[in-house]
Amino acid sequence: MKVSTRSIATLGAIAAVSSLTLAGCSAGSADEDTTTDDVASAGSITVWVDADRAGVLEEVAADFTATSGVDVELVQKEFGEIRDQFVQQVPTGEGPDIAVGAHDWLGVLVTNGVVAPVELGDSAGDFEEVALDAWAYDGQTYAVPYSIENIALVRNTDLVDDVASDYDDMLAKAEAAGTEYQLLVGLDPEEADPYHLYPFQTSFGAPVFGTNADGSYNPDDLQIGNEGGIAFAEWLGEQGAAGVLNTNITGDLALENFTSGAAPYFLTGPWNVPAIEEAGISFAVDPIPSAGGQDAQPFAGVQGFFLSSESENALAANEFLVNYIGSPEVQMALYEVGGRAPALTSAFDEVVASDPVVAGFGEVGANAVPMPSIPEMGSVWQFWGVTEAAIINGGDAPALWSKMADDVQAAIE
Repeated sequence: MKVSTRSIATLGAIAAVSSLTLAGCSAGSADEDTTTDDVASAGSITVWVDADRAGVLEEVAADFTATSGVDVELVQKEFGEIRDQFVQQVPTGEGPDIAVGAHDWLGVLVTNGVVAPVELGDSAGDFEEVALDAWAYDGQTYAVPYSIENIALVRNTDLVDDVASDYDDMLAKAEAAGTEYQLLVGLDPEEADPYHLYPFQTSFGAPVFGTNADGSYNPDDLQIGNEGGIAFAEWLGEQGAAGVLNTNITGDLALENFTSGAAPYFLTGPWNVPAIEEAGISFAVDPIPSAGGQDAQPFAGVQGFFLSSESENALAANEFLVNYIGSPEVQMALYEVGGRAPALTSAFDEVVASDPVVAGFGEVGANAVPMPSIPEMGSVWQFWGVTEAAIINGGDAPALWSKMADDVQAAIE
């Protein structure tokens, strides 16, 4: 894969700067007597990558090395283990220069001091806004994003032939279809699924947190328990009583029933599209209908590659991130192996023009909000799902929701 970088001139400086081991970014104080191994390591960067993206990065790394003279060592890791291992190893000097990960790890990474801002320069305007917002913390950008994913409403076009105007219209169309289920949403018996239910919650004007002037989440402005939140909780109870939402319908059962034609609508993400296609279901990807009158905004999840705060070769690592991971060629290659919308706008537009499924999810994603990455979000997850499940299963909606908000506030404080 030949990558056309945006600032090849920078590469000429990398080898020279690398030989100095970038003392200001070193993982530890260097001995006065520099060994041969130290010099060699100064001319290299290590990247932690998961199995799905390893193949793409092998080609990219080879191209970078051929152009810059900086060796790239790829270390394959289980995606779910990267965050915790990164936090543990970076302070010891054993961690990588770069790692792949999800944006909602960012609060933990920043508060542990293990990530450094990425210098995007003029490239910042080349990415989708939601992708950059997701990887921003205290006004700094901490990764080069490469993919965006979110849920949307998948509609069986053989059962319903046009887009619903709102939630009630969706249910009416589903009723007319005469299927066993009107809407399928995979839920957990004990913890429901706040992620999938969030767009309905936002349609009642009840975000989790308010935002600062720059769009970042404000942990001191917990809004989940506002009047809109109470209205959403009451609606949630109504949907449970009507059987539209059912905590006995897990994610696997929801997929199984949709692919068997038992419902015209399935609230899900692109990860279930291959199974739907394999089942031969004719489908479209629609906006999520509003239940509360305001926009139904799902969470956006953004994956990217971030930089260690203890990198010994930060200049080379930043160059690899911005001008290689951030290039159209690599963004498209990562899309092809992952099936998620690219974060780079030019690649995103190219995919949307040729792939109606990505276009449908992308349209919904343009109105999505980044899942909060601030550490205080952990206090929300602790109480949120179990409260939703209790309400769907017949509990006192206003009382349970208010108690949840109070418990979250107390946990944050």
